[in-house]
Amino acid sequence: MSLPLSSTSAASAAEQLRELQERIHLLQGRRNREGTYPLLPAFSHLLPYGLRAGAVYSVQAPLSVAMALLAGPSAQGHWCGVAGVPDFGAEAAAGFGISLERTVLVPEPGDRWIVTVSALADVLPLLLVRIPASASAGDASRLSSRLRERGCTLLVLGRWAQAEGVLSVEGSRWEGLGDGYGHLRSHTVDLVWSQRGARRTTSVDLAALHADPTLWGEPRLAGGRP
Repeated sequence: MSLPLSSTSAASAAEQLRELQERIHLLQGRRNREGTYPLLPAFSHLLPYGLRAGAVYSVQAPLSVAMALLAGPSAQGHWCGVAGVPDFGAEAAAGFGISLERTVLVPEPGDRWIVTVSALADVLPLLLVRIPASASAGDASRLSSRLRERGCTLLVLGRWAQAEGVLSVEGSRWEGLGDGYGHLRSHTVDLVWSQRGARRTTSVDLAALHADPTLWGEPRLAGGRP
């Protein structure tokens, strides 16, 4: 029994999620409230212990980087949800190794985004969300409390004041594409992980990772202890 990738409106999201909750719990078992979720090897230098259950991470990087972050937990059998990201492409996600059968997609939560995300957090262990500009500090605080209570890990596309850490890009290089011609050979991004004054960096070829999610990135240390 499996759940296909779903595209639904905000109005029906909560109802559908309640119906799916028992199915998901039976398939996945108890939520990993105290542990971590593994990442692909390419990110092992940045976050060697994976994503912590109940934590919020700010991803100030292209959507493809966020997809690659979700791919590790998804490949291990964990369910994922994506809300407020209408440009999240199923084909691209599958290329990074995300299981579409264990992914719930709510492209347009609308004004009820916090209700939708809270409902998803009740059901799913990992979420990727783009927070609307209208979100208040109070909304963020309430949602963070809900995530900790439920043990749900949140990846926010953009800034989040209460994030445990920030993943950003300090450089990007494309190879193989000419002026209107050629084939993409590599798309290397220089990623920076910042957390409580510590800083780690690594370079990841997203094109190669998309073709083979088991590939490692090339680590390089930067100022500050990990």
